[in-house]
Amino acid sequence: MKTKIPSLGYALLGLLQGKPSSGYDLRKIFSSTSMRTYSDSPGSIYPALLRLQKQGFIRGTIEKGSGLRRRQVFRLTPKGLNELKNWISAPVTLEDVARFPDNVLLRFAFSETLAGPTASLALLRSFASALTSQLAALHQEYESLKKVAPTSGRLAFECGLRGTETLLQWTQSAITTYEQLAAKRGGTV
Repeated sequence: MKTKIPSLGYALLGLLQGKPSSGYDLRKIFSSTSMRTYSDSPGSIYPALLRLQKQGFIRGTIEKGSGLRRRQVFRLTPKGLNELKNWISAPVTLEDVARFPDNVLLRFAFSETLAGPTASLALLRSFASALTSQLAALHQEYESLKKVAPTSGRLAFECGLRGTETLLQWTQSAITTYEQLAAKRGGTV
């Protein structure tokens, strides 16, 4: 049975892929960047690190130091790297689009470093396809809803609909960016 890793776990794995870090170092990244949406709480980060270590995705080692407290530095294991690559290369589903679009963007943020521009483009294309399907369903639902919903309900639905349309426009623009970069290099992505 495949182990379920929450988005905080994948965020930690992605950050550790870039640089081995202590829990404190990771907390600083979360608290000082837009990644704080995943958590900057020691009550979330340290248990998540321990779970990832128990699952064999990271390994912690105690650094020798002169102070009373020694730092534990976590590193991604080959198993953790493989899990990250599989997570990035998985097709984007309608559930991902409807419930977890931020997780798709997190996957994309780590994709090029971990798997290269080809994987980034494949992820974007999968995301665009799922968004297109989601939008078709949303437009159909909107047509039915606008006949019976109060103005506030209709407007709230429109907000979500427009947000999804904007996300698709951004995704298409990002695809174009990767395709143009490939063309400049004389190849395909």
